Amino acid sequence: MVDICWEQLHRSAIEVRQNAYAPYSHFLVGAAGLVDDGRIVVGCNIENASYGLTLCAECGLVSHLIATGGGRLLAVVCVDSQDNYLAPCGRCRQVLLEHGGKELQVMTPTGPLPMAELLPWSFGPQDLRRVGGLNTNP
Repeated sequence: MVDICWEQLHRSAIEVRQNAYAPYSHFLVGAAGLVDDGRIVVGCNIENASYGLTLCAECGLVSHLIATGGGRLLAVVCVDSQDNYLAPCGRCRQVLLEHGGKELQVMTPTGPLPMAELLPWSFGPQDLRRVGGLNTNP
């Protein structure tokens, strides 16, 4: 089991947040995640003039995870422009669940919580397998 250094994740999220592209909202977000092999993956938000195409920092983090060999997320930290912890939005909770499961620890403004508490009654790969006949390998 890899130890979670929340301070290191916080620093990594702050560092990557400096690369965020948010010319419309000016709401800069950085995210850092600890992978089960000890790596730290990061992401920042990327806005788009067509707001629906904006990419959240957590999506960038998951893209970095997959692009660098995959693995399982153990812990995630998201920060705003004041270095405050942010809880992921609902869409990002679902994305993080896919790559960390219900045990994934997410830092919130009140402390770390497992994804099972942040996204109760979640829908995941196990639900697709339960339907039957679907070939899923996550």
